[in-house]
Amino acid sequence: MSTSTWAFYRIALLVTGKGAEQFLPKLFRSLEADGHCAFKVGRRIPQVRPIKSNKRKEKMVGSGKRIPDKDEVNIGLFARRCLTSDFDFVILVDDLEHDFRDQAQSVFQRYRLALDTILDPVGLGARASVHFLVNMLEAYYFAHAAAINGVLGTEQNDFEGDVETIRHPKNKLKDLSPGFDEVEHGRSIIERLDVVRVLSNPSTCASLRTLFGWCSKAIGQELTDVYRLRDGIYSEVTRPQIDALPDPSPA
Repeated sequence: MSTSTWAFYRIALLVTGKGAEQFLPKLFRSLEADGHCAFKVGRRIPQVRPIKSNKRKEKMVGSGKRIPDKDEVNIGLFARRCLTSDFDFVILVDDLEHDFRDQAQSVFQRYRLALDTILDPVGLGARASVHFLVNMLEAYYFAHAAAINGVLGTEQNDFEGDVETIRHPKNKLKDLSPGFDEVEHGRSIIERLDVVRVLSNPSTCASLRTLFGWCSKAIGQELTDVYRLRDGIYSEVTRPQIDALPDPSPA
């Protein structure tokens, strides 16, 4: 006779965008549907990019610091507070705009270093991850055009190709509807957006799939055909975090 253990996981989101702060948890409602997890925005943090100034790097080294003070406070220490209090996992989610696509690894490393510097000494590093929305959250709306049409009254078809290649998705929405508001309209679109549909093409949306793959493993779900996790493409930059996840423990 087999027995099953019910597990419930609380996941904190660190976000960099105004719209994401207001409604990003709704993006994960298909994961929440079976009652095993819940997502909540923990904090909106300033977006960071690779440090290029040699003078700034030298100053950090001279003071014995591995990361800037603001990264320590806004990212590392806040993530540790989350993981040692109310949350089982922390996900930092940032828009990776087109201008920084070629620097994705460096951007990732800065965020990852902020987390690892504070979390690794207490054995919590693998319970935090960094993921990108490419080029920004609004790109994924175009993979389920009916969600856009239902809110903006447009007559769009699903984008042909990979929506993560749309250079300026927010501007594209404003061209379709000049009054587009990323928070007001974005919230309504996200409520309609079918992420299973968005990830139904295994050859597109590598970054978003990696985020959902990480979440699925974190909450103890097998990598099934939902979201095309078994045969779909993943982000080379963020995928190693999936392998780094510990096996989930019963709640």
